Amino acid sequence: MHQHVMFVCTSCESAHRTKQAIRTSGGERLLRQLQALQESASLEAFTIQPTECLGACEQNCAIALSASGKHTYLFGNLPVDEDHLESTAAAVMMGANQYHTKPDGTLSYIKCPELLKKNVLAKIPPLPESRSTFAGA
Repeated sequence: MHQHVMFVCTSCESAHRTKQAIRTSGGERLLRQLQALQESASLEAFTIQPTECLGACEQNCAIALSASGKHTYLFGNLPVDEDHLESTAAAVMMGANQYHTKPDGTLSYIKCPELLKKNVLAKIPPLPESRSTFAGA
């Protein structure tokens, strides 16, 4: 069984980025909402891991889904304002569940939540299983 990790950027929509005096960043609000959903639904398939930066500063808020042997997805432009935070977190959790069930992590374009479908920033292939699969090895 692969360990699945959902990385959540906690710097997204922060005071540093917006130059506004805010106490809690949009990424931190999203992180808290995702953790609450995970706890209430007893979803243990993913470790939700806060991270200071996913390098998607122009597309905040950002999360990534990753597991050994699977594609890694980076999503950005996730709305975390008061009107959208709950629906954003629900869409992320739905996409994470779909990711978990796929052996290679490839999300179905048809079944993927619309919010994630239109906000994929990157789909990174899994690392090869061994060095012999690298060209020239």
